[in-house]
Amino acid sequence: MTFSKETNPSGNDFQNFALAAPLLKNVAELGYTQATEVQAQVIPAALAGGDLLVSSQTGSGKTAAFLLPLINQLIEDNPNGSPVPGRAQPKVLVLCPTRELAQQVAADAVNLVRGMKGIRIATVMGGMPYGKQIQALKGALLVVATPGRLLDLTDSKAIRLDDVKQLVIDEADRMLDMGFADDLEAIDKRCAARTQTLMFSATFAPKIMSLANELTTNAKRIELAHAGEKHANIEQKLHWADSMSHKHKLLEHILADASLDQAVVFASTQIESEKIADTLRANGYEASALHGAMPQAVRMRRLESLRKGHTKILVATDVAARGIDVPRISHVINFGLPMKPEDYTHRIGRTGRAGRNGVAITLVEHRDRAKIRNIERFTQQDIVASVIAGLEPQAKPSFGGGGGRPGGGRSGGGFGGGNRSGGGGGRYGSGARSESRSGGGGGGNRSGNHFESRSGDSRPSGDSRPAGANRFADSRPPRSADSRPARSGDSRPSAGPRFAKPKSGGQRRNFSGS
Repeated sequence: MTFSKETNPSGNDFQNFALAAPLLKNVAELGYTQATEVQAQVIPAALAGGDLLVSSQTGSGKTAAFLLPLINQLIEDNPNGSPVPGRAQPKVLVLCPTRELAQQVAADAVNLVRGMKGIRIATVMGGMPYGKQIQALKGALLVVATPGRLLDLTDSKAIRLDDVKQLVIDEADRMLDMGFADDLEAIDKRCAARTQTLMFSATFAPKIMSLANELTTNAKRIELAHAGEKHANIEQKLHWADSMSHKHKLLEHILADASLDQAVVFASTQIESEKIADTLRANGYEASALHGAMPQAVRMRRLESLRKGHTKILVATDVAARGIDVPRISHVINFGLPMKPEDYTHRIGRTGRAGRNGVAITLVEHRDRAKIRNIERFTQQDIVASVIAGLEPQAKPSFGGGGGRPGGGRSGGGFGGGNRSGGGGGRYGSGARSESRSGGGGGGNRSGNHFESRSGDSRPSGDSRPAGANRFADSRPPRSADSRPARSGDSRPSAGPRFAKPKSGGQRRNFSGS
């Protein structure tokens, strides 16, 4: 979790929330007292019961916003910390689109329940041995899962979801982008007796509202940010490059800056990330690559090395980078541009975390100017063009690269903060899911002590089944870069029912085609 340890006079003290004493004790021992805005609104609302639909900017503290009330309910249900039967029948289920994100949410939950009896946390995701996960599920009351692997285990009777009381759908917009609509349908049916659903999304786009209407009942909307929210504590700038060689020279000059603590360099493809890292190492820079084609164990080691400060420069693809939440990242460098404008905001949200300032630099060739225009339209701000003496571009771009402010808007982080919505991956529409069952995508962000993993960048995180056409996914062509191999053995036919039937009496509606 990303926290802000700075006193926030306008914030809310965690001690003012109706949370169990052991939970407040753990929060205090982690060193945090003030809740972020999203936490201040979501925690009381979640404790009061009822479904919630929440939209909040990156780094706002969403993870703690839902974990604290969920864990609090588990404590209330078992105040004496009595041993829990060793069945795989969780009370709380958190769904994440990527492996990295699932691992980090689980790690945050573990930190919050430290020292408590009777509350076990388990993680279910692709890329990990089935046997170990099945064993870990026994007696687990809170399960964090990617959809594909979860359905595998429910199909094999290794876990039952009929006892789930609270369901969290994290990064619902990403779920749909990655083709998980069919899986959400199936999971919804398996835990139809739940009493509360919390859905988090970067936006309240029409497809998200349609999904929310099917998965929630009279959900209260909490909107704390819009898609174009500016990152006030992140200086954003742009450098025009004449060629790939020029881009490399600009990159190395930036990385040599004495003010740089740690940096994430974003590449467009897996191959590009490897090449950039190789070139940097050959030139004396401490750099390593991170992408979804790597074995999960390797990815975990590299992320942990970054968190511990052993790695100074990480060259990552969008999907793999979703597990990065390291407060010491001072610079984000877009060597390759993101596929979607919204992914730009997720990328730059890797810096400026935990109340710190950050720098986001984008290297652009003239052929990419249309993408820059799209990013500026999306963020509703210009990205200021800068030059480095001796590395000025020879050609002049046909349009500005911004003439506006050097940065703009992100509120400081706080407890549990972290952009969880990280980079894009896979397909942004229906069709084969981006997360191959054996591999998960990059998780959100959060800070230290997190598990990371995922083996393929070809699906944002852990599960891959063909997802057929569905109402909630954009029909866009599959991405070519960083695409992950989907495992055929993990595929589920998707035809058929879609989100539709009317709900009644608090029962979740079945998905039945429109």
